[in-house]
Amino acid sequence: MTQYAYPRELRLLTPADFQNVFNNPPVKAVSSQFTLLAKPNGRDYPRLGVTISKKTAKRAVDRNKIKRIVRETYRLKQHKLSGFDIIVIAKPGVTKLDNHALSELLNYLWRKLSKRCAQYSSES
Repeated sequence: MTQYAYPRELRLLTPADFQNVFNNPPVKAVSSQFTLLAKPNGRDYPRLGVTISKKTAKRAVDRNKIKRIVRETYRLKQHKLSGFDIIVIAKPGVTKLDNHALSELLNYLWRKLSKRCAQYSSES
């Protein structure tokens, strides 16, 4: 059985890492609740960063719940996204979704992003 982990090396940790992705990301996947930005990182594995503002989700409980679900769905899909730094940005209205709807939406966005990343990699 394949093990999927989420160690420290699979995370965007510094503001410079985040800024690198925010500056002209070549790959995007967008819905009304989330925006996913991706940029090649020159590594064999993907890295993830999550941003949820207090304006989007007022309560820390809600922000943490959303982050947990994002990380869990990413953990299961990471093998399809190798070589990209990814940032997930939550938009207003994301707190209205229940856990199942949130997971389904994120799974859809991960599939969409992986296709676009593969397409981008084949073009370069």
